[in-house]
Amino acid sequence: MIHDAVLHLQNEQPLLVDIFEMPLPSDIVLVCTNLRTMSKTRPTFADRVGSTFIFPYSHIRFVELPTGATATEPLEPVLAIQLAEAEPDLELDDDFLRRVRDL
Repeated sequence: MIHDAVLHLQNEQPLLVDIFEMPLPSDIVLVCTNLRTMSKTRPTFADRVGSTFIFPYSHIRFVELPTGATATEPLEPVLAIQLAEAEPDLELDDDFLRRVRDL
Protein backbone atom coordinates (compact mmCIF):
# COMPACT_ATOMS: atom_id res chain seq x y z
CA MET A 1 0.00 0.00 0.00
CA ILE A 2 1.31 3.43 -0.96
CA HIS A 3 0.01 6.04 1.50
CA ASP A 4 -0.56 9.75 0.79
CA ALA A 5 -0.11 9.72 -2.98
CA VAL A 6 -1.36 12.92 -4.59
CA LEU A 7 -3.86 12.38 -7.39
CA HIS A 8 -4.10 15.27 -9.87
CA LEU A 9 -7.36 15.01 -11.78
CA GLN A 10 -8.09 17.09 -14.88
CA ASN A 11 -9.79 20.39 -14.02
CA GLU A 12 -9.98 19.53 -10.29
CA GLN A 13 -8.00 20.23 -7.15
CA PRO A 14 -5.47 17.53 -6.15
CA LEU A 15 -6.57 14.73 -3.80
CA LEU A 16 -4.70 12.57 -1.30
CA VAL A 17 -5.23 8.84 -1.80
CA ASP A 18 -3.84 5.50 -0.71
CA ILE A 19 -2.93 3.26 -3.66
CA PHE A 20 -3.02 -0.51 -3.31
CA GLU A 21 -0.01 -1.12 -5.58
CA MET A 22 2.37 0.68 -7.89
CA PRO A 23 0.61 1.71 -11.13
CA LEU A 24 1.77 -0.21 -14.21
CA PRO A 25 2.03 1.11 -17.79
CA SER A 26 -0.57 -1.43 -18.90
CA ASP A 27 -3.22 -0.20 -16.41
CA ILE A 28 -6.23 1.75 -17.66
CA VAL A 29 -7.63 2.69 -14.23
CA LEU A 30 -6.19 3.71 -10.87
CA VAL A 31 -7.67 1.86 -7.89
CA CYS A 32 -7.33 3.69 -4.57
CA THR A 33 -8.93 4.22 -1.18
CA ASN A 34 -8.91 6.75 1.68
CA LEU A 35 -9.81 9.63 -0.64
CA ARG A 36 -9.43 13.09 0.93
CA THR A 37 -8.65 16.67 0.00
CA MET A 38 -5.22 18.19 0.60
CA SER A 39 -6.58 19.62 3.87
CA LYS A 40 -7.50 16.03 4.92
CA THR A 41 -11.28 16.55 4.69
CA ARG A 42 -13.88 14.51 2.79
CA PRO A 43 -14.46 15.69 -0.79
CA THR A 44 -18.04 16.75 -1.52
CA PHE A 45 -18.50 14.08 -4.20
CA ALA A 46 -17.52 11.14 -1.94
CA ASP A 47 -19.98 9.62 0.55
CA ARG A 48 -17.39 7.51 2.38
CA VAL A 49 -13.66 8.22 2.16
CA GLY A 50 -12.84 4.61 3.10
CA SER A 51 -14.55 3.20 0.00
CA THR A 52 -12.60 1.86 -2.96
CA PHE A 53 -12.39 4.39 -5.82
CA ILE A 54 -11.63 3.62 -9.45
CA PHE A 55 -10.43 6.51 -11.62
CA PRO A 56 -9.88 6.02 -15.38
CA TYR A 57 -6.50 7.32 -16.50
CA SER A 58 -8.26 9.49 -19.09
CA HIS A 59 -9.38 11.71 -16.16
CA ILE A 60 -5.98 11.82 -14.43
CA ARG A 61 -3.28 14.36 -15.28
CA PHE A 62 -0.62 12.68 -13.14
CA VAL A 63 -0.02 10.90 -9.83
CA GLU A 64 2.58 12.09 -7.30
CA LEU A 65 4.10 9.30 -5.24
CA PRO A 66 5.76 10.15 -1.92
CA THR A 67 9.53 9.83 -1.70
CA GLY A 68 10.60 6.27 -0.99
CA ALA A 69 7.24 4.76 -1.95
CA THR A 70 8.79 2.50 -4.57
CA ALA A 71 12.44 2.19 -3.60
CA THR A 72 14.07 0.80 -0.48
CA GLU A 73 16.46 3.75 -0.29
CA PRO A 74 15.68 7.38 -1.17
CA LEU A 75 16.60 8.45 -4.69
CA GLU A 76 18.42 11.67 -5.48
CA PRO A 77 16.31 14.22 -7.32
CA VAL A 78 17.14 14.55 -11.02
CA LEU A 79 17.71 18.29 -10.68
CA ALA A 80 20.39 17.77 -8.02
CA ILE A 81 22.20 15.33 -10.29
CA GLN A 82 22.01 17.74 -13.23
CA LEU A 83 23.34 20.63 -11.10
CA ALA A 84 26.23 18.52 -9.86
CA GLU A 85 27.23 17.68 -13.44
CA ALA A 86 26.95 21.28 -14.69
CA GLU A 87 30.06 23.30 -15.38
CA PRO A 88 30.73 25.64 -12.41
CA ASP A 89 32.69 28.28 -14.40
CA LEU A 90 30.03 29.84 -16.61
CA GLU A 91 30.91 33.21 -18.12
CA LEU A 92 28.33 35.92 -18.65
CA ASP A 93 28.17 37.44 -22.11
CA ASP A 94 28.51 41.25 -21.89
CA ASP A 95 26.41 41.76 -25.02
CA PHE A 96 23.59 39.68 -23.55
CA LEU A 97 23.70 41.61 -20.26
CA ARG A 98 23.56 44.92 -22.17
CA ARG A 99 20.47 43.78 -24.11
CA VAL A 100 18.76 42.69 -20.87
CA ARG A 101 19.47 46.06 -19.25
CA ASP A 102 18.09 47.88 -22.30
CA LEU A 103 14.73 46.15 -21.95
